Amino acid sequence: MDDVEPLVPQGPAEERSPNGHCTRCPISSQSPGDSKVVEHFRRRLKYFFMNPCEKYRARGRKPWKLMLQILKIAIITFQLVSFGLSNEMMVTFKEENLMVFKHLFLKEYKDQRVDRYAVYTKTDVYDHIYYVIDRFINLQNLTVGNHAYEKIEGEYTPLTLCQEFFRKGSISPGNDTFDIDPHVDKECISVYPLEPLEDKTLSRDINFSLDLKRLLSVNIYLTLKAINLQTVRHHELPDCYAFSIIIMFDNRAHSGRIKINLENNVGINECKDWNVESTSGKNNHLLLFDSLVILACFTSLILCTRSVCKGSQLQFHYTAFFHTYFGKTVSWSERMEFVNGWYILIIVSDTLTIAGSALKIGIQTKDLTNYDVCSILLGTSTMLVWVGVIRYLGFFKKYNVRTNILILALRAAFPNVIRFSCCAGLIYLGYCFCGWIVLGPYHEKFRTLDKVTECLFSLINGDDLYSTFQKMREKRYMVWLFSRLYLYSFLSLFIYMVLSLFIALITDTYETIKQHQKDRVLVSQLKAFVAECRDQPDSGKYKIDKEPTCCCYCFG
Repeated sequence: MDDVEPLVPQGPAEERSPNGHCTRCPISSQSPGDSKVVEHFRRRLKYFFMNPCEKYRARGRKPWKLMLQILKIAIITFQLVSFGLSNEMMVTFKEENLMVFKHLFLKEYKDQRVDRYAVYTKTDVYDHIYYVIDRFINLQNLTVGNHAYEKIEGEYTPLTLCQEFFRKGSISPGNDTFDIDPHVDKECISVYPLEPLEDKTLSRDINFSLDLKRLLSVNIYLTLKAINLQTVRHHELPDCYAFSIIIMFDNRAHSGRIKINLENNVGINECKDWNVESTSGKNNHLLLFDSLVILACFTSLILCTRSVCKGSQLQFHYTAFFHTYFGKTVSWSERMEFVNGWYILIIVSDTLTIAGSALKIGIQTKDLTNYDVCSILLGTSTMLVWVGVIRYLGFFKKYNVRTNILILALRAAFPNVIRFSCCAGLIYLGYCFCGWIVLGPYHEKFRTLDKVTECLFSLINGDDLYSTFQKMREKRYMVWLFSRLYLYSFLSLFIYMVLSLFIALITDTYETIKQHQKDRVLVSQLKAFVAECRDQPDSGKYKIDKEPTCCCYCFG
């Protein structure tokens, strides 16, 4: 790349009033050779692009933003770890209760894959339904946990048994005839707890019957309450859980196999009456700490937003300066150099942290239960905070060059990578659709479109190669032959060609940027203009250039 041509001022100097302020700044009023104005603005630009340590040596200004960011790294990480440990106890309690409910309410259940638990005879269908009802009625005599029935206004919440079925229908597979009304009807009955029934009279007392030929599904709804005592051991407020359990008998396929599944929706509330020693103080400390995090992030947000605004303002001044003194226009890429991407990253991180901390406070006070949303906000913000540490490594000479090369290479390669990925994505989608429609009926990993995309992505990374090939051995010869051609062509194309080209795009850009850094090639007129300033940060000249002295600073 050719060096940038030297910049020579073209316009006459500005006119000033007796008090030293500009009166007008047209190009025609500038005199050539106003080197003091040029040098002043050059120092101002160089100071803007200095790191906090250099700015401290130049003007003695304390690097408050730097110290605040270092403090944020510590407190945000501590906050995330604290929330993660609390969230871990909650997740463990939910998962163990889900396993308990499966063993309590599903007859002869064993730890296995959910899609393998099913019934195949009419007797088994009724036995499993009555088994659930009997277990619900006798829950207090069965469970070893602190489970109890839910009460609303002094009355127990009943178990609700609902069936969905076609409104009417006559099916005769032997004669290849059927007559179905596709409208779906729903019938429900309620069974209240603490009303013991004998097994022999259970079906008669409930008065529940099924027409399995028209049946679509049977859903059993019940609600239980429990208290998570793990939090007490960690001196936190106890959580009261409401488990909304749904047991589904799925007969929509009408294949003779009715799949049974149990789902558990959890609601978390503050316990109404509790007393645990040394708990309220601990919780208050956590609330104060979260408030400190919000205050620190809000302060950082204001400071970084102010810096972005000042950079945008200086960008307008620079554009006007070059147009006035050199008669040149400034490219969009040079204007974007005034927008500090690290500050944008910090602003996004601060916004997410403030929102996540507010949710965390609501969760700790039991006003909110959005654990997933809070986890996403705090997790993403912490990730961005630690990514921002790369910026601080650039303050050290040994890391500065490598950090700049990495960032410049990623930024330069990004457009080419996006264009290349779009082209490769079209080929990838073609293979996904082909594999789904051809191999889907014969291979579990190709059964649905989302499974196909996951399987092919795993194959690109070298996962499950043998098992994917092995499961197609016993299929029809034509399908087996097609699967070989399909898999071999996909692996050859994406592993040996697409991935190689993808890596080559990034490595070529990296080597180009590295060579430019080594040869000190100035790739923009902005860098060439700033590089002509030889004043070091500790020269003392930056302390007297705190205010603009030329009218071009007022442009834009």
